[in-house]
Formats: sequence, structure tokens, C-alpha cells
Amino acid sequence: MKPQLHTLLRFYFGPLKLGPGKVQLLELIRDTGSISAAGRAMQMSYKRAWMLVEEMNAAFTTPLVTSARGGAKGGGAGVTEAGLAVIAAYRTAEAASAKATAPHIAALQTLLSDIPEPK
Repeated sequence: MKPQLHTLLRFYFGPLKLGPGKVQLLELIRDTGSISAAGRAMQMSYKRAWMLVEEMNAAFTTPLVTSARGGAKGGGAGVTEAGLAVIAAYRTAEAASAKATAPHIAALQTLLSDIPEPK
């Protein structure tokens, strides 16, 4: 059986790498209102999720994520307008890339030998 192929889009802006993992983290923060919940959904520690958020916030002209400390009213996090713009731009570029590379991926797939399914 031939494996299903897809493209993986990652942008390098100097030291910042922006790819599917960071965009998914932003989407999960947007959906859950929580950095820790987003990290858990991706099976990463809160510390790792927070580090990635800080890295993205520092790299862009305005923060992509805002957060509030916990307390009597509880904490939380939200994705800013800039963060939503980053998500939208990435997903648009991802779709354009997939469309542009589809025939080339199909051509490569015809050249592959059968690869057994992992156990």
C-alpha cells in the first residue's frame, strides 16, 4: 500500500520558525481560552506551550496571545487580532501550497514502492 503523502509548510523568519505545530497551538488557545489546555491537547507541558507563546509574541510586532493570571476569577488566554491574522495567513498559504504541489506529489507517489503499514 502506498502511503498518503502531504506537504508540510514551515516558514523561517530568522530565528523564528512558524509551522503547523505553533499554528495549531494558536488555534487551540483560541478555542479553549487556555495555554495549559492547548498544551495538554497537544500532549506538551504547560512550560513548553508557554515558551512557544513567548517566542511567537517576541517575534511579531504585537503579541499573538494575551494571558491573565489565575485567581478568584480564574486566568485565561486569548488570541489577539494579530494572532488570528497569523492563523489565517498560514492556513491560506498551506492551502495554496497543497494545491500547487498536488500534481508533483502524485508524480512522486507513482514512483514509490509499496511500504508496509506500521504495526
